[in-house]
Amino acid sequence: MKPRSRRPIFVFVLPHIARSPRDLLAWFDARLRDLPWRRDADPYRVWVSEVMLQQTRVETVIPRYERWLERFPTVEDLAAAEVDEVLAEWEGLGYYSRARNLHAAARVVRDSLGGAIPGTARELRDLPGVGEYTAGAVASIAFDRPEPAIDTNARRVLSRLFDLETPSPARLRAVAAELIPNDRPGDFNQALMELGATVCSLRSPRCNECPLADGCLARARGTVAERPGDSARPPVPEFEVGVAVALSSEGRVLLVRRAERGMLGGLWQFPARVTEESESPLEAAVEALRPLAPEASPARALAVVRHAYSHRRHFYHAFLFRAQTEPEPDPEVLAVAGWTAAVWEPPEVSGRGLPAAQRRIARALAAALPC
Repeated sequence: MKPRSRRPIFVFVLPHIARSPRDLLAWFDARLRDLPWRRDADPYRVWVSEVMLQQTRVETVIPRYERWLERFPTVEDLAAAEVDEVLAEWEGLGYYSRARNLHAAARVVRDSLGGAIPGTARELRDLPGVGEYTAGAVASIAFDRPEPAIDTNARRVLSRLFDLETPSPARLRAVAAELIPNDRPGDFNQALMELGATVCSLRSPRCNECPLADGCLARARGTVAERPGDSARPPVPEFEVGVAVALSSEGRVLLVRRAERGMLGGLWQFPARVTEESESPLEAAVEALRPLAPEASPARALAVVRHAYSHRRHFYHAFLFRAQTEPEPDPEVLAVAGWTAAVWEPPEVSGRGLPAAQRRIARALAAALPC
């Protein structure tokens, strides 16, 4: 017997929410937040804002977005910059692979596309680091293409609107594609995300303020708190890290650069190592520094910095080391230790892209040094 195919859920639901796109856009027009990236639909500016907003709060992004455009006002300016400049400007926003991919994609646009950012979601997805969401957002907002853009907030709104427990990304895009209007696709996508961010929140949704409440199946069925259903997250592992802050007699500190691939790829930091079993953070710091500056000796504890990443938590135990010389590590030694470069820098370490935790260690060093 031939199995029956499941009809898309929107075939049954759409008659009950036919006014939803219009109601949502009317709500958006009345409550539109004045955000800098909404003042100009220039494709480059839209693209930068969408990349910055991924997994970063709006309040954090606003000043960094404006500063970024002062430093790299066009895609050509971004492509012409060195990756270290880009990472330094991204400092503090986290998820640094976003900055590296944005820079790499800008060079593709410059070198292969004549400087013109593609206008369709399919073409945008060919650029480094551009996924379904970013492609849909840029295509709809900057080029008025009726392409869905499903972020976490939009996923929550649609899951509740259609009472979907664990919808796949493909299913959500199909549902959104049925709703998105041809005349204002970018505004619709932004409105959907805005609704999820300000009204249809995860823990305390204000259904009485929602323009889609009358057609919301989860509200009608009493399942709002259960949508979307997410599997329990595994416990976040914790790591103790020994950090060696080597200060030379010339007043410079040693920085090493991480490999391009992997966590915090391409960024600079103080030599460090995760503690092994029965090893103290100081012992780990000594071992991290040994192949780079073997004559340096530990002076004292400097700081303990706690930093939570998306999938792990680090406790950085920083120790000040004194070095009489500034040895230049052998490239093979660096490679074995997992680094790609090493430099001796003034303690301010300005102009280098450092992760947030490393920057806090640098501030602790500055506070500890005599004026």
